[in-house]
Amino acid sequence: MSIYGWKSFDEEEDRPEKPRSYGVTEMRGPHYSFFTQNALQDIFEYKGEFVDGLKFCGGSHSMMTKGFIKQITEMAHKHNVYVSTGDWAEHLLRQGPSAYKTYVQDCKELGFDTIELNVDSLQVPEEALLRFVRLIKGSGLKAKPQFTVKFNKADLPIAGDRAFGAYVFPVPRTSEIVEDADWLIRRAERCLEAGADMIMIDADDVCKYADSLRADIVAKIVSRLGLEKTMFEASNPKISEWFVKRYGPRVNLFVDHSQVMDLECLRGSSLGKNHKSPLGSSYFLF
Repeated sequence: MSIYGWKSFDEEEDRPEKPRSYGVTEMRGPHYSFFTQNALQDIFEYKGEFVDGLKFCGGSHSMMTKGFIKQITEMAHKHNVYVSTGDWAEHLLRQGPSAYKTYVQDCKELGFDTIELNVDSLQVPEEALLRFVRLIKGSGLKAKPQFTVKFNKADLPIAGDRAFGAYVFPVPRTSEIVEDADWLIRRAERCLEAGADMIMIDADDVCKYADSLRADIVAKIVSRLGLEKTMFEASNPKISEWFVKRYGPRVNLFVDHSQVMDLECLRGSSLGKNHKSPLGSSYFLF
């Protein structure tokens, strides 16, 4: 860690060295752009101490050869980075019950450490979801169910300044499902009881408007599930900053590879929680 003069880890800090069970940074891997092995190698070389996990998003691993996937997982493991499948299991259920068991075994052989279960996309009964969790755990892999927090956008307050008493046009109700946070938490708790290692929360809509609405949902999730058992998807640096300011460096976050260094700066107590990089993540490499 000597090349990062502004950051050091010791036992008294809130975020220890890898492997970490809290303060985890999971990085988005191949999805909207294609990562070459050299690009990933550069990221691991420069940012590897701050990357705990690599996630294949959008089923991208289904379009790669097994040999290429194996090379990526082995490279990640050399840098003490675990590898997650992302959500893809829902497409396998169309092939029958045995297809998922085969998928889990294939993931293990390819070097994946974690299998993610997108609960909303799977659309299976709760008992079936718990069976999937137990199947993954029985295969020696980690299970991470993903839940999405939804609410009706008509509940959002009107943005912008307006004169006192001015008429506000009513916002029509949308057809979106209003998520019952307690129901989501109960299902997540059952997954943890069945052996799930962590719960991924896609709370993007909630966090976009968190300063004015529904920060209470995030607080309730953290209170019930525990900060160390919950990971939040942060789709942009502003959301990452929101989480670190409110929950400290121990919060687990899933971010884009371009946000890793700035997130680490936010976590670093020596830089202060309001730090922002003027030159981007490359500014901190050397």
